[in-house]
Amino acid sequence: MSKQVIATNNAPGAAGPYSQGIVANGFVFVSGQIAVVPGTKDFVVGGIKEQTIQTLNNVKAILEAGGSSMDKIVRTTVYLSDVTTFAEMNAVYATFFGENPPARSTVQAVLPRAGALIEVDCIALA
Repeated sequence: MSKQVIATNNAPGAAGPYSQGIVANGFVFVSGQIAVVPGTKDFVVGGIKEQTIQTLNNVKAILEAGGSSMDKIVRTTVYLSDVTTFAEMNAVYATFFGENPPARSTVQAVLPRAGALIEVDCIALA
């Protein structure tokens, strides 16, 4: 089995000892992404809607750098700092996927950085 590390400037760099993503055995594994604007250490301005858009755009950039795409995602996990924002997040999330969205879990969690309202990780086909 080979393992390829994904690194792109089109998404925020890893903030610790992990890769943005890994390609292995026909899959792309994307590490949890938050709403940091690539090339900065700043969150996108706005609330859960804006953070969901930026977070999913970061996921998209990593997938594309790994030779995949949003339509090849088979599984996501969405972490919300406040589950009462679920409906707003879900409305935005739906715009990123077609008629056959991936499997998904959504949980409320303490996120790794103050100000993060959402984090998303995923597994996609390579």
